[in-house]
Amino acid sequence: MLPVTDRPLVAHTVDAAIEAGATSLTLVVGYEADDVRSFFGDERGGVPVEFAVQEEQRGTADAVRAAAPTLDDDEPFVVLNGDALYDVPSLSTLYDSVPAVGSYTVDNPSSYGVLDTDTDGFVTGVIEKPENPPSNLINAGSYVFPAEAQQWLNVEESDRGELELTDVLARACDEFDVQTVAFDRWLDVGRPWELLEANEWKLSELDGRIDGDVSDDAELTGPVVVEEGATVRSGVVIEGPALVRKGATVGPNAYVRGATVVGEGAKVGHAVEVKNSVLMEGATVGHLSYVGDSVLGRDVNFGAGTKVANLRHDGDAVRQMVKGELVSTGRRKYGVVLGDEAKTGINTSLNAGVRLPTGGMTKPSESVLYDRIEGGKEDETESE
Repeated sequence: MLPVTDRPLVAHTVDAAIEAGATSLTLVVGYEADDVRSFFGDERGGVPVEFAVQEEQRGTADAVRAAAPTLDDDEPFVVLNGDALYDVPSLSTLYDSVPAVGSYTVDNPSSYGVLDTDTDGFVTGVIEKPENPPSNLINAGSYVFPAEAQQWLNVEESDRGELELTDVLARACDEFDVQTVAFDRWLDVGRPWELLEANEWKLSELDGRIDGDVSDDAELTGPVVVEEGATVRSGVVIEGPALVRKGATVGPNAYVRGATVVGEGAKVGHAVEVKNSVLMEGATVGHLSYVGDSVLGRDVNFGAGTKVANLRHDGDAVRQMVKGELVSTGRRKYGVVLGDEAKTGINTSLNAGVRLPTGGMTKPSESVLYDRIEGGKEDETESE
C-alpha cells in the first residue's frame, strides 16, 4: 500500500491485470487487511474484487490456497505478486498463455530464482539463488496455472519453513509444457530504493495537467501534475516529472526536480529543494532544507536547515542496512528513509543510506552518520 505516484503499489499491479484481461480479482490479505479492503472495495475498473485472508504468512502456496475458494474450478488462473510492477503488453501475453511463467533477464541472477529451461524453451524448474546460474532468466513471480493446479496447493514445507508456489510450478512442469513469457519491463519492489525506482517508472508515464492553484510567478516545466486542492506558490520552480497531490503546498521559493511525488497534504516550504524523492502524506519540509533521492514517511517533519546527503565521496553505490547487512542499493545517488512521524531538529545532517525509525527524532545540529535502527557503518558522504 506504499504510494507509487497517485495510488498504492498494489493498485498498479491490479490495474495492469485488468488491462491485460483479468475477469475477476482476488487479493490475498493479512497484515493491515482493512486498509486494502477500504481502498479497493468490491470492484475496480468494472472487475469484481474479492478478498481472501491468509491467517499466517506461511508462504506463497499457502497464500494461493487461501484464495482457492474464490476460483472457478474448471478455469485456469493467474497469480501475480502484489509488490511488483509489470508492463501491460507482456502481461497480456502471459494472460493468453496456459500454462506459463513470467520471466525477466537480469545481469546478476544469483540473488533470484532462476528458470531452468529445456532445448525447446519450456520451463523444467526453478533454481533458487544458485551459485552458478544456468541462465540470466529469472522467475518474475507471475504465473498462469491450469485449473488442475488448484488441487496441488498442499505442498510440503520447504527448507525455509514455507509452503512454496514454485513447488506447484514444478508439478506443472512435470505434467504440462510450461511456457516462459519474457517481460520487457518488470520491477520487484521490496526495498526502499526500489520504491524510488517504481515512482520514477510511473512518473515518466504522466501527462502534465494543472487542476490546483498555481501562482503566476511559478515556473513549471516538463510533465507536472498539480492535483485539485494543491497549491504552488510564487517563486517555485518544478522540473517534471513531478506530482503534487491534493492538499499539498509547495513554496514560496522552493525547487522541486527529478521524479518527485509530494503526497497528499505534504508541505515543501520556503527555500527548500527536493530532488527525486517521495514525500508521503502529511510530510513537511518547512524551510531551508535539502531532500535528495529519499523516502519520507507520513507526517515526517524536517526542522529548518535539515540536509540530506545522497552521494558518497568515493562515488560508489550507496549502501543501506537490510536485515542486519549493508546492501548495495546499486544507486550512486541515494539519500535516506524516514519512518512515519520521524522528526529532525534544526540544522540536522543525515548521511546517505541512513534510516530513522517510526517516531524517531534527532537533536538540533545533530549529524547522523550511521543507521539508527540496526547499526552498521558507512563512509561519510556529501550531498549534491
